[in-house]
Amino acid sequence: MATQVVDHSALKVNQIGIVATVLVAFVGSAFYRPALLLIPLLAIVLLVGTFAPQLALFKQLYFKVLKPAGIVKPRPVQDRPEPHNFAQGLGGVFLAVASIFLLPLPVVGLALALLVAVLAFVNLAFGYCLGCQIYFQLGKRGLIKAS
Repeated sequence: MATQVVDHSALKVNQIGIVATVLVAFVGSAFYRPALLLIPLLAIVLLVGTFAPQLALFKQLYFKVLKPAGIVKPRPVQDRPEPHNFAQGLGGVFLAVASIFLLPLPVVGLALALLVAVLAFVNLAFGYCLGCQIYFQLGKRGLIKAS
């Protein structure tokens, strides 16, 4: 599949949104248990944004507010959006599973949510996207169409 221009600033804002939301849920839940509801809400946000990219909340925040206001500068890169979208969906799935565990085993649910936040941070800070790597490996093995 051919590359196209992908604004990596939108991806970075998305990663910041994921990390911040999970951290607020984690820390907030120590003081106010319902803060844990941010985890399933984030799962929904990521999954909806995966299947309808025009509805991706954090990316829309970037495109409609941060970029026009000049708060975050665009960083267009020749890239493929599919691996990043797959990674976002994978994060959403892990957060959905984390959400299932939040009531019976909150430690497991929070651990899975923190794993998603750590991986988003690794991508943000170091440019390594594990979800993208999984996408390419699945494509290489013919398990998904990732040419």
